[in-house]
Formats: sequence, structure tokens, C-alpha cells
Amino acid sequence: MRSDSAGATHKFATECRRQGVGFSFGFAVDARVRDAVDTLNLADAWYPAIDSGGGIRDGAWIAEATGLVDLSGWPAGTRLILRKERPHPGAQLNFTDADGMRVTAFITDTPNGVIDGQLAGLELRHRQHARVEDRIREAKATGLRNLPCHGFDANNAWLEIILAATDLVAWATLIGFTEHPDLATCEIDTFRYRVLHVAARITKARQIRLRIDATWRWAAAITAAWHRLRDAFP
Repeated sequence: MRSDSAGATHKFATECRRQGVGFSFGFAVDARVRDAVDTLNLADAWYPAIDSGGGIRDGAWIAEATGLVDLSGWPAGTRLILRKERPHPGAQLNFTDADGMRVTAFITDTPNGVIDGQLAGLELRHRQHARVEDRIREAKATGLRNLPCHGFDANNAWLEIILAATDLVAWATLIGFTEHPDLATCEIDTFRYRVLHVAARITKARQIRLRIDATWRWAAAITAAWHRLRDAFP
């Protein structure tokens, strides 16, 4: 279970433990964490962060501060991991940033040796939960920002339609466009233009055929995806 600091509550962590689910929650950078950062800086106890490909992430470092902050109120085995990195060009520094570095923190109950990359792997796993924000943006672009009705039940039905549509698009890209990352990872507006709005006809004779304008730039990719989807759901 991954979340930002809004999910970092003792009750939630305890319930995750009761259900047998590991957790990785954002953690507030308070005075205790800032003191831990100072201690880690003096000890030169930071290690390079990694990117999604496993390479070194430039300008970012990881350290464990479990023994420097009191975590006794959290489930046994909870660890505190810190990351410091150079802010992006033009980013506004916060009062809590140390030595010009942006510091973030998270807690997790994942022990050593479970995730490849040790501390850096744990930080990468936690950072990747930000894809949730991408999904929310995609849902808004699919129609979530436009609740069209005055009644709660009608808008609830609209919400279910939007969620179904985003699920269908996600599965279509995952199954059908694995060999075309420009289509598999594009935003919904781009996917709608390139794939969903293409002029085509479904014809039925001895076989069901999807006829697409052969001059369309992504016609071959759409055709291959059509066959993969039909094979996946015969």
C-alpha cells in the first residue's frame, strides 16, 4: 500500500499490518527529520538514488534515518527513509530545505533484501506511486471534471462510466500497444486522436474485419492492437 503523507496515520498502518499488507507512506519533514538530515550530512551517510531503469539518478541521494527518529508509535519494523535532491531549475525552495537540497521522507515496513537496490529500490518504489496523480488527470480529461447532472445518483452513474472508460483504455494500451510506446504511454487526448477517433468500419462476412484508412499514420499499429485484443478475448 503506497500513499503520500495524507495516508501516514497510525490507524491505517496498523490496519495494513493486521491485513498482512506492507506499506510505504510519505512522512512529514518536521524538526526531528531535519535534525536527522544534519546528522546524516555530518556522517556522509547518503547513497545515490536510482531511476526507473536502474541507473544512477543525477542529483539525488538516499539515506536511512530509522535509528535517528522515534518510530515507536508505528508498527514494529517501520523504517524511515530520506531523499535529498537538487530542485528542478526554477523550483522554489522551502524553508525546510537543507543546503539547497529538497528533502522528502517516507516510512515503510519492508525489510532489507526484499526489494532490489536496497534503499534506492525502496525509494524508487515509493516515488512511482505518483502515477496515481497521472490516472486522476487522465480521468478528468475523460470527463470526470464535467459532472453533468444536478442529482447525486445521476452523477454517480456518470462517474462509473468514466471509470469504466479509463479502465478500458488502460487495458487496451497494455494489451494492444506494447510494441508502440508512443501510443501505450501517451495522454488520453493524444490517444483519442490517434486511435479512438480514427475513421474505420467493422464488416462481417465469414470473418469480422476492421477496415481502417491505410494512409492513417497509426493504421498498422491499430491493426496489430485489434488482433491482440481479439486474441486476448476470443
